[in-house]
Amino acid sequence: MGKNIGELIAARKPGHALEQAFYNDPDVFQTDLEEIFYKEWLFAIPACDLEKAGSFVAQSIGAYKIIIVRGQDNVIRAFHNACRHRGSMICKVAKGNSPKLVCPYHQWTYELDGSLMWAKDMGPEFDPSQHGLKTVHCRELAGLVYVCLADEAPDFEEFAETARPYLEPHDLGNAKVAFESTIVENGNWKLVWENNRECYHCGGNHPSLCRTFSDNPRITGANPDGTFPEELQSHFDRFEAAGLASNFILDANKGQFRVARMPLLDGAVSYTLDRKAAVTKRLGTIQHDDAGTLVKFHYPSTWNHFLPDHSIVFRVNPISPTETEVTTKWLVHKDAVEGVDYDLKRLTEVWEHTNDEDREVVEFNQMGINTPAYEPGPYSELQESGVIQFVEWYLNTLKRNMGPQAVAAE
Repeated sequence: MGKNIGELIAARKPGHALEQAFYNDPDVFQTDLEEIFYKEWLFAIPACDLEKAGSFVAQSIGAYKIIIVRGQDNVIRAFHNACRHRGSMICKVAKGNSPKLVCPYHQWTYELDGSLMWAKDMGPEFDPSQHGLKTVHCRELAGLVYVCLADEAPDFEEFAETARPYLEPHDLGNAKVAFESTIVENGNWKLVWENNRECYHCGGNHPSLCRTFSDNPRITGANPDGTFPEELQSHFDRFEAAGLASNFILDANKGQFRVARMPLLDGAVSYTLDRKAAVTKRLGTIQHDDAGTLVKFHYPSTWNHFLPDHSIVFRVNPISPTETEVTTKWLVHKDAVEGVDYDLKRLTEVWEHTNDEDREVVEFNQMGINTPAYEPGPYSELQESGVIQFVEWYLNTLKRNMGPQAVAAE
């Protein structure tokens, strides 16, 4: 790497892209995992992935393996996916349902709340209460499940209290997953986010998305001056007056999250090629066809779109310095019937196209950054205010979580 992380942060030129090492160096990647992904709240799944007691989902986050499970009491909990006997993974498949969590190695058996209920031939001195599964911080927010690997999790309440009134009209508790896709983008996780945080590239790369979603930078950006065009403010005001939380809110404390109910292009109801609703049985209580999309992000792991008829959630999971897994799930009402209430291709094709187009954009970006000739260029303050905001959040989070090590060279 040459420079340590503190020197890299100190050398960064404001308003410019990051130096090469931030995007491909193994040491920086490990720092990102340890100081961000292992310490911050991460989006994991929509709660509807866990349909009933015993439903579980297994995930990887860097070196960690976790299980998220719905208990007999309907509470969603998360645990490290390692038996307290000799460490074997307990859940070997990505998802399933089981009345107990049973280690396949020696059959140590755990209740859905993580407590150890049975272990063979461990002797009279053995205390099962001391060998329950190790817990992972877990919170459910209006049908979305977040986890945190840190010993002491950072505050979740500010985000939850802000986002809850925006999310509740979408009734995610009555959703089901109609379709999910996972792709691996051969690019650093920060490039995935930088690409997401601007629509400077949309007109030249996203013909399907641009049929319904505006590439106006005031809609896609960070709006650093806090003002909005009259037509956008009018949209916020109209739906706020109708009792629908809509105003643009960017986390003033850390810049980690944003919520806003943004309009789609005139006449567009949902993300479809014909611009009409994708699902006739709506998910949620919003009856306004022109309500647009509730756009929400929460760094470092998720961006979302919540529409009057369905919702789409995305999970960003770094795999290596130059590989990022992006999982997309389309949520519809639990009683919506495929072929009756929605056509699966029509529901998914816009974001299937968009995801693949973004994958290609990110991969070519990574290839160019990897060349010795790469030199960080300036961001467009008009078009890339969201990228600037993301990069500032990233650097500030590193400095805060690393402490003196990150600022020693400044």
